[in-house]
Amino acid sequence: MLDQAFESLKKFDWGTPLSEVSGIEDAVVASHADAALRQDVERRLTAALATDISRDAKDYVCRKLAMIGSSTAVPALAGLLPQEAHSHLARHALERIPGPEAAAALKDALPKVGGKLKIGIIGSLAARGEASAVPALAGLLGDADPAVARSAAVALGTISGPDATHVLQQTIAAGKQNPVVIDALLSCAESLVSDHQVEQAVGIYQSLSGDEQPRLVRLAATRGLLTCHNART
Repeated sequence: MLDQAFESLKKFDWGTPLSEVSGIEDAVVASHADAALRQDVERRLTAALATDISRDAKDYVCRKLAMIGSSTAVPALAGLLPQEAHSHLARHALERIPGPEAAAALKDALPKVGGKLKIGIIGSLAARGEASAVPALAGLLGDADPAVARSAAVALGTISGPDATHVLQQTIAAGKQNPVVIDALLSCAESLVSDHQVEQAVGIYQSLSGDEQPRLVRLAATRGLLTCHNART
């Protein structure tokens, strides 16, 4: 059944009845309780990515690897990241595969791509909450492509944590009053409050409450300070 399903995968597109690959569907479900089967299915799926199956078939494979993939699948997925037709499919899986290997693949791909592919990878690192990516993202805050720079700032705000917060604070202290950077720092402060690190959040809000800040930033900072006050009581 599984062999037949992988044969059908060679001719698969989204017009193909899913019954043609039901053997793969069933094996993926069963593999959650069977480590040996999981390794076998992952090996087969990974091998399929190296063949000339259709884009739809690769999409299907990446979706299954997102469910059961491990570090074993990372090299094959990483090879798709620079390819415009397949990059987002690979990212879908790499966002969900735990471990440093998947994170490293995304970070390694950053300097190899540009434009929307780079923005997509930045988004995937943010979706993973990948603190190890903070240095790489910090280097993109001054990227020549404004969309990339904005995406890096948003990602740092999403990842939050002390390293991301420090980078954003340094950026603002250097006189780069980019509204996106400020919004990202406010996101970091909100995360600090949620993590019961109220005093650190107070410091951020106070730094953004001065008269030199735009009115809406001061308003957000004031609301943040009120939230911190309530969290203390």
